[in-house]
Amino acid sequence: TLRYPDPDIKVNDTVKVNIKTGKASDIIKFDLGAMVMITKGHNCGRVGTLMHIEKHEGSFAIVTVKDAKGNSFATRLGNVFVIGSGQTPQVSLPKGRGIKKTILQERSEAEAAGRI
Repeated sequence: TLRYPDPDIKVNDTVKVNIKTGKASDIIKFDLGAMVMITKGHNCGRVGTLMHIEKHEGSFAIVTVKDAKGNSFATRLGNVFVIGSGQTPQVSLPKGRGIKKTILQERSEAEAAGRI
């Protein structure tokens, strides 16, 4: 926990902490247009831009995310983690850059590589 948290930090924001000092070095705001990564659910590991937030009273809030290829998908707000602002991530991304391939795309790549 942060001893004296910055008053600019709100719910769902990401805080970058300096491990040596234990203080917040950067705050990444949870706003529309932020780069997010999905941490749970069927879309786990996908990366995209936050497009829309739907708040449902008495139920889960739903967010809509658009990935780099233009595919849109929706997930619960609790499954989303902000990793950057705009198109610049503050963390290193995996080799696929967080873009999910269809089964047909995976099969064609495996055939081209000689694995099938």
